[in-house]
Amino acid sequence: MTATIDWAPVLAGDPLLQISQELFSTMIDLEPGLVERWVGDRPILDDPRYTWVDVAGEQLVRVVIGTGRETGEAITRALLGLPDGTPVSDEDYVDAVGEVANVVCGNVKSLVTHPGTLTIPVVAPAAPALEHGTCLEDACLSWRGAPITVALWLLP
Repeated sequence: MTATIDWAPVLAGDPLLQISQELFSTMIDLEPGLVERWVGDRPILDDPRYTWVDVAGEQLVRVVIGTGRETGEAITRALLGLPDGTPVSDEDYVDAVGEVANVVCGNVKSLVTHPGTLTIPVVAPAAPALEHGTCLEDACLSWRGAPITVALWLLP
């Protein structure tokens, strides 16, 4: 007997915004209110970087986060407690933005029944191939005025 995953809790309300707000206020900014819904046209990310984590199980679901490289470096410095302007190594960048994606995906996983297990985060300069997937949720957020995209995809 196969159990069906119930995506209703993820698709109701604005969970990607709520998850992101909680993550940034507790792990990165240490204060609430710096993540909000992007207002206006969806921006093109400057020097984009993408991070994704899959929930592998009965269904394959992918959380994809997009930022500009500069924004990702600011997130890395904030997460690691580094002063503004400190150079960010590629290794620290991958670790920090990978952890952000892992936490977002873990929170998404906690909202559904029979979700599966998380994969290791992937960080790349290009978004993963998603043309055969179905976008369940796609949020464009603003963190300190910089765009961050967070999307949830159901993959075949």
